[in-house]
Amino acid sequence: MEYQVTLPSKPRIVSEEGVQGIYEIDSLYPGYGHTLGNSLRRIILSSLPGASITSVKIEDVQHEFATVEGIRETVMEILLNLKRVHFALHGDEAQTIRLSVKNGKDVTAADFSLPAQVTVANPDQHILTMAGKGSFELEATIERGLGYVPRELLTKEKVDIGTIALDATFTPIRRVNYEVENMRVGDRTDFNRLRILIETNGTIGPREALENSIEIMIHQLKSIVGFQEDDENVSASSSPMMLDDEDASSKDVSKMKVEDLTLGARIITALTDAGIKTVAGLSRKSPGALKELDGIGDKAVTEIEEALAALGVTLKGE
Repeated sequence: MEYQVTLPSKPRIVSEEGVQGIYEIDSLYPGYGHTLGNSLRRIILSSLPGASITSVKIEDVQHEFATVEGIRETVMEILLNLKRVHFALHGDEAQTIRLSVKNGKDVTAADFSLPAQVTVANPDQHILTMAGKGSFELEATIERGLGYVPRELLTKEKVDIGTIALDATFTPIRRVNYEVENMRVGDRTDFNRLRILIETNGTIGPREALENSIEIMIHQLKSIVGFQEDDENVSASSSPMMLDDEDASSKDVSKMKVEDLTLGARIITALTDAGIKTVAGLSRKSPGALKELDGIGDKAVTEIEEALAALGVTLKGE
């Protein structure tokens, strides 16, 4: 009896309305509905890049537990309102936004002075209320990243006095749910139909979120096809690392973890998420291959090259 493989359908739009979309994938092999649904849900929630405020400076304010004369909200309440603003950052470079208001008024995200690389998806978000005459000056840093990063990881060095570091929630996704039901394919009634609901914060569309998550999954799976030799067995002639064969410490360098390199937290997270855990594995990547990873841009590649150069290691040539 000849065995015939049935492939699933491409995603079908059930409904799309604003920041929310529902999509279906039909003809999944029995059991694949939950396998694919759970995998996509985890990727959508953790691996789609977004932008967030990572630090704030408020004029005449030294810490987050202070109050500002003439402002109804405490500094803590202002920071919580800032976290509710949904920013889109076009590019990998961190950007600075400013807020300067005078006299009594209800201040919203629309009052920010933004560079060209930054946009706001919810300009009506309330920031603070000025109870009377006066002025208020605020400066914030917007960065791009993945998932949730506590401020301890974002600020490896001591911040300046008056700068308030914030936990960053970079994910542009607000909610993801999926359900699986059986459907008929030929004579069988146990094939799966996957229905997935995606709700974003407005900085990315739900369809784009699904498409990007599928591409991330494919890219991750392609990278583990086949086998490779252990790092210890890779010869110097086949290795792209430019190390002295006589250097007794070369093997130790190749086994060094990327977490031990002088790299930013966002770069280390992007590398480890891509399965790159050692200097040996990193040196096998070309600059172009690294730029294909989520969260790695030109600036990040330059930082990686400098960190490797300090060890006498280079990236693979294009």
